[in-house]
Amino acid sequence: MIEARGLARTFTGKHGAVEAVRGVDLSVASGEIVGFLGPNGAGKSTTLRMLTTLLAPTAGTASVAGRDLRADPAGVRRRIGYVAQGGGTDPSVPLGEELDLQARLYGVPDRAGRVAELCARLDLAGLEARPAGSLSGGQRRRLDIALGLVHRPPLLFLDEPTTGLDPQSRGNLWDHIRSMRDRDGTTVFLTTHYLDEADALCDRLLIIDQGRIVAEGTPEQLKRRIAGDVVTLELADIPTPAHTAIAANASGAAGAAKAAGRAPAADAVGVAGTAGVAGSVDAAGTASAADVAGVVGAADAASAAAPANAAAAARVARVAERARAALSGHPAVREAAVSGRIVRLTVENGERELMGLVRALDAAGVELASLSLARPTLDDVFLTVTGRSLREAA
Repeated sequence: MIEARGLARTFTGKHGAVEAVRGVDLSVASGEIVGFLGPNGAGKSTTLRMLTTLLAPTAGTASVAGRDLRADPAGVRRRIGYVAQGGGTDPSVPLGEELDLQARLYGVPDRAGRVAELCARLDLAGLEARPAGSLSGGQRRRLDIALGLVHRPPLLFLDEPTTGLDPQSRGNLWDHIRSMRDRDGTTVFLTTHYLDEADALCDRLLIIDQGRIVAEGTPEQLKRRIAGDVVTLELADIPTPAHTAIAANASGAAGAAKAAGRAPAADAVGVAGTAGVAGSVDAAGTASAADVAGVVGAADAASAAAPANAAAAARVARVAERARAALSGHPAVREAAVSGRIVRLTVENGERELMGLVRALDAAGVELASLSLARPTLDDVFLTVTGRSLREAA
């Protein structure tokens, strides 16, 4: 439906020549919904204006809707629809008259029938007598699209079709755009700054920066190729021998005191925390010297917790490194990083590879507390290929 090779546009001003578009190559197949993304000043609007015959290219060739862009621009215009970002309706003219005038200009037979058909399909029926200026934002945008479709073009260009619409109106317009493709086979070429729109609506994306196409593919292909999925692994708690010994010592001392019937376990722990352990116990008259020694032993065990914690941290580090080493050799893992008990992996097709990763850890004797998968966003892709976030560039 669109084939462009080396399409370029240079502007000449008082400060010299400016290459707005530098040899764009792009292809759009019949029946596709293709999104065209790019930061401000990247050449996106200039390319769109050239493809819609609003601006003549200074170099390159293009076929649009089966017509030569440079040799037959009038033929291109007859076979495309173009919906500008700001629309083109007169706020004082009724909706039905706007559509009828557009149909007359294109020589559409049975204008009344075509207008009625478009109003029914785009949820505009019953609004024919309403001036365009009295319509809601979503209704006005659907009117703009109806004007672009009135002559049944095989290719429709949409420039920021949902800018300024509320979420419900945006979702409704998405449904209408999909319906145009599914019911009529209309090819749609749209620009947008909404990442969710590009991800949910478009079959394929083209990203332009500094006048050149820098990335193209389906949303999923771009996310997998450029960013990869992120798998986060949390290692299970790993008790050390020192921790086990401390717990056994403290439990044994408290248990011995309770078994002797002279002091509850809670009392022994409380007494052990005081400076005058022996004196307090003697004053109570309920604990023997052996009991006091046991309680003091529990206190000594508690004081050993600090070096035991250090040993535990070292053990966790060794296990985490073992996990990283086991996973780094996996063919789907691009990168592995360790932070404490957390191992983060960049993985191709993470959802498909999760079970293989778990099996590799199991073979290495590594237990997990949790596992999560995060997929990259189109903003990650945009940031990678242009150096800017699309939200910042909008």
